[in-house]
Amino acid sequence: MANVDKAAAPLPIDTAFKLPSPPPTWPQGGGFATGEIDLGGLQVRQVTTFRKISTADSGAAFLEPSSIPDGFSMLGCYAQPSHQPLFGWVLVAKTNAADQSGQILKQPTDYTLVSNNDNAHFWLPAPPDGFKAVGLVVTASPEKPPLDKIYCVRNDFTDEAEAESPIWGDAGGNMNVYGLRAKARGSNGKSAVRVGTFTVQTNDNNTLLPLSCLINKSSAFSSMPNKAQIEAVFGSYAPYIYFHPDEKYLPSSVNWYFSNGVLLYKKGEESNPVPVKPDGSNLPQGGSNDGLYWLDLPAGPDGDRVKKGDLASAMAYLHIKPVQGGLATDIQVWVFYPFNGPAAAKVPFINRIELGRIGEHVGDWERVTLRISNLDGTLQRVYFAQHGGGQWVDASQLEFSGGNRFVVYSSRNGLAAYPKAGLVLQGGGVVGLRNDAAKSAMVMDTGARFAVVAGEGAAEPPWLNYYRKWGPTRNFDFVEEVKHIVNRLLSDSARKQLEKLVNGLPKEVFGVDGPVGPKTKAIWDGDENGHAGPFIIEVLQDGPI
Repeated sequence: MANVDKAAAPLPIDTAFKLPSPPPTWPQGGGFATGEIDLGGLQVRQVTTFRKISTADSGAAFLEPSSIPDGFSMLGCYAQPSHQPLFGWVLVAKTNAADQSGQILKQPTDYTLVSNNDNAHFWLPAPPDGFKAVGLVVTASPEKPPLDKIYCVRNDFTDEAEAESPIWGDAGGNMNVYGLRAKARGSNGKSAVRVGTFTVQTNDNNTLLPLSCLINKSSAFSSMPNKAQIEAVFGSYAPYIYFHPDEKYLPSSVNWYFSNGVLLYKKGEESNPVPVKPDGSNLPQGGSNDGLYWLDLPAGPDGDRVKKGDLASAMAYLHIKPVQGGLATDIQVWVFYPFNGPAAAKVPFINRIELGRIGEHVGDWERVTLRISNLDGTLQRVYFAQHGGGQWVDASQLEFSGGNRFVVYSSRNGLAAYPKAGLVLQGGGVVGLRNDAAKSAMVMDTGARFAVVAGEGAAEPPWLNYYRKWGPTRNFDFVEEVKHIVNRLLSDSARKQLEKLVNGLPKEVFGVDGPVGPKTKAIWDGDENGHAGPFIIEVLQDGPI
């Protein structure tokens, strides 16, 4: 066989990612998926075709948008890891001809070379007075780019930006590349617009470069999808949730849960709980989680039965909200579980050790979030929620099953969402809590049973505005529970590590405090934080669990 020049082998970045199936034609109406959005005088489009400028040896590619529509101007270049297929976008812009507010886009007056690495030269535009740069220019040569290569944006159409996830860093630590996102997000930053550009940080410049994001000055987000479009979009991308073969605690619909004897307790009247009506209409509404009310399972065998859930009735409850200044839509997919099972640990010489009551709690809400481009209806990325933290995963890195529908793995007992099967060890070092994820015959098709429960024009069910606890408070000593289980099995050192790990976990996640419903959580109106919790180290391992 002839020798193959490994250096000449194409990188994944040289192949553009495409969804497994061509996107459908979305229902017509409004400004959704029209390809262009007016930010109140500044029109933007999304460009997904690029010309590669340079590929860093250690794993990043730097590209500039190509095939820019007539009349539109580049706002900045694009960067992504080179070990992944090309999948990304940047915005290009032009001024609305009908706008009378004056010039919104202007050429820079000069450039500053902020770094060069592996034949890539990074130029920061010097904006005219009253304007800001929202991206960098990358060139393969040391010559300054022409001034009309990029355009700066008038101050009143910009907002503060910050570094997002790291894209690449050179081996010597001299340069780091980060994605760029709006600093204000969620309910306090609904108008801020991510441009899709990036920023660099060098040893000579430990602070981020003075780059901004855009802002939507329009009072209405006309690009948001209507009801028919939401149903079509979710039907196209709706995830399949796979449960571990040994999972005992499955989801159910809220109505099934309430119809099977769930009780509402009130402080001071604990001996006289009230059965919850099937639609939750007798639950206290609004207010705050003041400790006056909580839910619990029925006593005896009925409680043991309800704990196991009812997969046949399970519903995906959708919360629809605008993000990125109306350029994208987040579809939060909430799934209810009657019970969260006990935790297990991995310790030296013992692959799996059950931790008794630790981790158990009544009532659990889990979610994944789909981010949809309002410019073309494309699935951009998915947020997998995991024990108070989580991770964003680009669509190019998802596992698909049946067209453009992707796969979610629910961890055994803990019910956290992961993009791949395997083990995620929660903790660090040689001691950690297990999150086991694998396929089985137990799978939830979220596209088969879903309801939009929150968003523009949605009728909110009564249970959504129940702000108290979905489970009772349990009082027991974490450390004593660990000692009782592992005292005879572990060395003093390993036991102390496990005690420290368990004692530092969130109370709600690990069973001390009853969990609350979706609407009381910060991410309901806020932005998915995009980072795992401080106690999580992801160690995805392929193969048998």
